[in-house]
Parts: sequence; C-alpha cells; structure tokens
Amino acid sequence: MLSTTWSRALGLRVPVVNAPMGGAAGGRLAAAVTAAGGLGMIGMGSAGSVDALRRERAEADAATVGIGLVDWVRTREPDLLDTAIAADPLVLSVSFGNDFSWVQSVRDAGIRTVTQVYDVPGAHRAQDAGIDVLVARGSEGGGHGADRLALMPLLDAVLEIATVPVLAAGGIGSGRALAAVLAAGASGAWLGTCLAAAEESLLPENARRAMLAADSTSTVLTTAFDEALDLPWPPIYPARVLRNEFTDPWSRPEGDEVPPSAERLREAIDSDDPRLAPVDAGQGVGLVTHVEPVAVTIERLCADAAALLG
Repeated sequence: MLSTTWSRALGLRVPVVNAPMGGAAGGRLAAAVTAAGGLGMIGMGSAGSVDALRRERAEADAATVGIGLVDWVRTREPDLLDTAIAADPLVLSVSFGNDFSWVQSVRDAGIRTVTQVYDVPGAHRAQDAGIDVLVARGSEGGGHGADRLALMPLLDAVLEIATVPVLAAGGIGSGRALAAVLAAGASGAWLGTCLAAAEESLLPENARRAMLAADSTSTVLTTAFDEALDLPWPPIYPARVLRNEFTDPWSRPEGDEVPPSAERLREAIDSDDPRLAPVDAGQGVGLVTHVEPVAVTIERLCADAAALLG
C-alpha cells in the first residue's frame, strides 16, 4: 500500500517501525509488526538485561526484527550489546547518549545502525559517527526524549542536512499524520504510543486502560519518576507520561502523603496502579481508543495514508 526507497531496500511492505518501547515492545509485538509488513523492534528500556533480551528474542521466534537499547543501560550491562549483536537483528538502535563507540562493531557485524536525534547538531554528530538511519524524534513522543522541537520543524531541519534515511517519530497516531511525514520526505515512521496498547504489547492491563481513557492533553514531561527511582537517565531526557497523582500533586486525595515515597511508587509499579505508576504516552494518546491486534492498527494507518497520498 505504501513504500519508500528505504522500506523497499529492507524488504518491508510498509514504511513502519515500532519504537523499541521498554515495558511494551517485547518479542511478541515485534514479531506481529514484522508480520504486518513493517519492522518490529524489541525494546530494552531501563530494566533491560541480557536475560530479558534473550527471552524476548526467543518470543519473537524466527521473525526478522530489530533491537533497541538505551545507551546508559548498554554501559551498565556490559554484555548487552554483544548479546544484541549475536541475535543478528536487521537493525540495532542505541539512543539517549553521545557515545558512538558502539557503531563500528555493529556495522562490522553487518547490522544497520540507528539512533534518535532531537536537533540538527545531534543529527550531524550521528551521521559523522557512521549511523545508517536517523530517527527525528519530536517532543510530542511518549517516553524519554530531549525536549527540543516538535516533530514537523525537527523533521524539516534534519531532512535538510541528512545524507542517510530519516524516520519520523512523535505523535504519529493516524493515517493523516503518517501521510504528512511521508509527504515531507521521511523514509518511514517510528510508531510508539499508537501501538503500545495493542493486543501483543507487554503493557500491563491497568496501564493499558489508563491509555484508553486519556486524551491528547493528558501527558506531561517530567524527570520526577527517574529521580524518585534513582534511575541514571540524563536530565536532558525527561519522559512524557500520563499525568497522575505523582506528577500532579493537586490531584492526590486530601491528606495523602506528599510526595509519595519511592517505596510506595515501586509498589504502585509492581501492582500496576497507574494512579501513581508511570505510563509512557505521547501526545497522540487520545487517538488510542481500543485494544486491537497490531496488524489492524498498521493496516488502518497505512490504508488511510495511502488514500490521502494517492
């Protein structure tokens, strides 16, 4: 239905990649995206580990998938990069850092390299380091990312200087938005929030319901969760999450503890209580209104985009 030079070169039927969302993009989701004609990505977020990567890669079975890592998790888990390379993904993404020492070893293994960028200087640095594909990630996107530019101004600026394919990320949740970034010159779309509640996602049930109940104004950028949980995310990368009693103190029950303790926050995460626990979501979350197979979502977005572009 849709194709670009980049998607055809990778053998994809549609120019769609799922963002490697920690806690949502496991092997089952990645395999389903690939089966739907896109490129499925397994995500290793803050809790990424060698064991988790092996488990999710096995869950994807024989499907051709990519793998996404967080830079500081890669350095914390010294065998994680080697394990990812040994899994022979179609692409390997490492984001949220300026250390590109990993690029050559990945390329030497015959694997395409990918990283997210948030401004033109970052795009230049990534290209100079030998990155094969840039992901222009706008500040609308869910989860962690630098709050630099909205997607369309960023995409326009990065495409102006890019010598490699550029994927668009951030707030793309409809065929209209997909058509817009492809018409602007993106080689594909990097989709997160609109696929996070899919049937194949790892997202816990109550977090999924919170996403379905949210609208486009229900998100906020914050570092509060990382600080409370003592996660070493660089402050330049806040997370866009659903507003809740942790991010918005005025919404807490009268007389409730202010602020909740780290122990209470961890309990909420363990018990899937989105009243306190973080739920990553971008500004396109209002378009997520029901749970369905990822193939249905991708088919709808691509068919709508193809009709508009046609």
